[in-house]
Amino acid sequence: MTAHTWFLLLTLMVGFSALIFLINSRLRVHPFVALIIVAVGTGLAAGEPVAKLTESIEEGAGSTLGDVGLTLALGAMLGRLLSDSGATDAIAHAIVDRSSTRRLPWLVVAAAFVIGIPMFFEIGLIVLLPLIFSVARRLEDRGGTNGSPYVLLGVPAIAALCTLHGMLPPHPGPLTAMTGLHADLGLTLAVGIVCAVPTVILAGPVYARWIAPRLADVRPDATLVAQFTGTGRHAGSEPAPAVPSAGPGAQHRDEIRPRAGVPTGLAVTAVLVPVALMLLRAVAETALDESSRLRAALTFAGEPLVAMGGGLLFALGVTLVHQGRSGEETRTSLNDSLKSVATILLIIGGGGAFNQVLQDSGIGDAIASAAKGAHVNVIVLGWLIALLLSLTTGSATVGIVSATGIVAPLIGTGGGLEASLLVVAIGAGSLGLNYVNHAGFWLVKESFGMSLTQAAKTQTAVQTLVSVLGLGMALLLSVLA
Repeated sequence: MTAHTWFLLLTLMVGFSALIFLINSRLRVHPFVALIIVAVGTGLAAGEPVAKLTESIEEGAGSTLGDVGLTLALGAMLGRLLSDSGATDAIAHAIVDRSSTRRLPWLVVAAAFVIGIPMFFEIGLIVLLPLIFSVARRLEDRGGTNGSPYVLLGVPAIAALCTLHGMLPPHPGPLTAMTGLHADLGLTLAVGIVCAVPTVILAGPVYARWIAPRLADVRPDATLVAQFTGTGRHAGSEPAPAVPSAGPGAQHRDEIRPRAGVPTGLAVTAVLVPVALMLLRAVAETALDESSRLRAALTFAGEPLVAMGGGLLFALGVTLVHQGRSGEETRTSLNDSLKSVATILLIIGGGGAFNQVLQDSGIGDAIASAAKGAHVNVIVLGWLIALLLSLTTGSATVGIVSATGIVAPLIGTGGGLEASLLVVAIGAGSLGLNYVNHAGFWLVKESFGMSLTQAAKTQTAVQTLVSVLGLGMALLLSVLA
């Protein structure tokens, strides 16, 4: 490697170290402020022009908030409506009462596996948070959980969602790799599922059982838990009118009169509306011709922002019809839902700014150039390039696209099993070392109320486990084939 490449690598390491110091030291700098400070310092050290640096920060923050932030806001509103209706609490009650604590992580990973088929990681997690929080709170109330119930249930969801996002079509990264490597869709899906199932099991429920007792103090912010679970009063209830005291049989002034709840089936449908729309989009993009009007319509309806908006509108309609809530009550509820995610939105935007600076400063290109010169197995090489580029750019998709372009000439255009295994390996590589410049890292950290160290032991550790196990499965199949 050239001296300049080494310098960029050193700049990257110093930037990561400075970020960790600012957040974890006695300074206790807010993560959003720390991300902006480190983004500016890293860009200047890497030689990015000052005029371009400010554009990078604005573009990175804006594009990330436009991609993830708006969907997160809609998801928070949807979760608040469902919690107010009592639906998420009722579903959680049914799950906990009918399942042992040992089985719950497996049920969560199954739900995440289904929801994660059409959804990006961040969006799938947003959809699952109300259920995870509600079930975890029920476990807390019941007692007997070894460690944090939020970690016990959150880790399996993280494992399933990230595995599907990185390793299986119809997600954009694997689809891009499949096209660039001329891999067969059916074979890639089959290979991906074979690699994904044991990976999700080991990185999800198995790892969750081990790590949860070691992070026993992890608990999300009480306001966020209350928003998603209806804690503090019966969800969907309202104060009864005050009545004069008339002795022992009188109603207390603060007694709560339950309001009719939304049927659980309709509540589940509201959650599944975004899932269904995104799944239809994936099917349309795979099965229909590009000139098809139906494909264009389904593609639009399956855009994450549109799909989540559809779920919110459905929930709004159901809530208004079945509960008779006034428009003012509903607006107040939706306003409150945004207050609890405002900090998360800012931090995600800061992470996006840092990502863009790393890309525009040339650090990602330097990593790719260094990795390309290594003489290793093509499957390992594809995995390594995707891993390093995902780490430096904060984008799994960037890692996949760049790695595909680098290794595609090494396997020709024949397709076959090697190409499908390489798609899986590149996707797995893009998931590893998910840390402070990834939007998903901050979403998990802030949603579950974790410190940087705790988030590293969950989000970073789980996705790195998925990455390594995915590579291991791809190599194993290449040997056995």
